[in-house]
Amino acid sequence: MVTSHNTVAAAMARRGIAGISPRRFRPATTHADPKAIYPPDLVARKFDPGRLHALWTSDITYLALAGAMAYLCVVRDEHSRRVLGWSVAERMETTLVLEALGQAVAVRGSHAQGVIWHTDRGSQFSDHRVVAFCARHGITRSMGRTGTCYDHASAESFWSIFKHEFFYRHAFGDLAELRRGIQSYIQFYNHQRSCSKIGYLAPVVFEHLVAEEARVK
Repeated sequence: MVTSHNTVAAAMARRGIAGISPRRFRPATTHADPKAIYPPDLVARKFDPGRLHALWTSDITYLALAGAMAYLCVVRDEHSRRVLGWSVAERMETTLVLEALGQAVAVRGSHAQGVIWHTDRGSQFSDHRVVAFCARHGITRSMGRTGTCYDHASAESFWSIFKHEFFYRHAFGDLAELRRGIQSYIQFYNHQRSCSKIGYLAPVVFEHLVAEEARVK
């Protein structure tokens, strides 16, 4: 059946249905430090190394609140797609990255030793405190090129999922409310949401399966 946009809009309005579309305004979240020394790109857009504890990716995105702006940093294992750490704040500072990365290390423990951590060249990721943190925990830093989204395609894919499945469907009055919502969504994402790239399993379920197969062998 062929119909017009106005007919569809009227039918949606009668049922209280609203469309979801990306926000137009997008503040920059990557500000490179001209004095920083950047590590090489060790990933070359091959985001799944085929095993756990091999590659983490991390990125920062903006989230518009009522009259304010918040920034979310996430760290994920690229084999299982599991969110290992996250942090949200009203300012895009280095502590945002350190908190998310610290959570990831706490979750993985000794498995963090030797992992490659891939990010963009944002100044928060090249800060000397982050460099020192990685050195202490045996984390190898990797960075893609500035302004090249394909070098961070996996992180961008997660932001699309997060925003369209969760963020765009809710309104948040303040940071505390947003933080509670993010925590709830990530719990769902890690433990319940199926992912086609890991056999339509949830990330934590997939990791348990991998661990069980390793024990059998």
